[in-house]
Amino acid sequence: MKKLFLFFVMMITAASIFAQTKMAACCMPVAATEQFAKFASNKKFLISHPAPLPFHYYSANGADITFKTADGTDAHGWLVKAQKPTNYYLFVIHEYWGLNDYIKQETEKLSNELGINAIAIDLYDNKVATTSDEAGKLMQGVKTERAVNIIKGAYAYAGANAKVFTIGWCFGGGWSLQTALLGGKQAVGCVMFYGMPEQDVNKLKTLNCDVIGFFAEKDGWITPKVVDQFKENMKAAGKNVTTYEYDAVHAFANPSNPKYNKEATEDAYSKAIPFIKERMK
Repeated sequence: MKKLFLFFVMMITAASIFAQTKMAACCMPVAATEQFAKFASNKKFLISHPAPLPFHYYSANGADITFKTADGTDAHGWLVKAQKPTNYYLFVIHEYWGLNDYIKQETEKLSNELGINAIAIDLYDNKVATTSDEAGKLMQGVKTERAVNIIKGAYAYAGANAKVFTIGWCFGGGWSLQTALLGGKQAVGCVMFYGMPEQDVNKLKTLNCDVIGFFAEKDGWITPKVVDQFKENMKAAGKNVTTYEYDAVHAFANPSNPKYNKEATEDAYSKAIPFIKERMK
């Protein structure tokens, strides 16, 4: 009888531990970038990203690179070196479609304008989407651990003396902020376009640089409410963020977007470029 009683006690204890573990797993906060990736399950989100127009970019100075990630595997990127030696780098995080020729063009343009080394980091591991369905699957397929290892590998490739700015759009906008967080003291400035902000104030407290963000008032996903909360969280963390909201829709500045908003994009860059230059000492 005693053995039977002990058996039931053990069964009840095991069931309780299982229930608590399951509850804890359900209640664990979802990473900001993974929250954004979930939007790809929404048909309206897919429709809001028209397929990029055919484009092939011929670069004079850019080249594909392979570098080791933090876990020792290979990662892909695209590098444009500054004409004059410098320790300043710009890490460019691609948007929804992947590291396509539009991103390469934007990377080289920014490198030339800023006089900075620029690396477009490929979080899709050499995959590029041409349809919204493909892009959605690729975005949702990005595992946080893998992306973090790739980004840490890019920092290692740039070297310990590198001073790094980050920039990204959409999917890459959120990862631009995460890349700055991962950079520690090497991060010197973050530019993000309508990406999902980090919501953990304690994590934001570890940020080493100022942030400038560009958002759309008609964005159905990174809404004005999300932006306002981000500003509150940054204030609570004791960090500096400057935001601009445009009378535009999500993805207004995506280099590959057929609905590209020229006026809003030009205004955003007229603020982003000085933001970076002011921090290049």
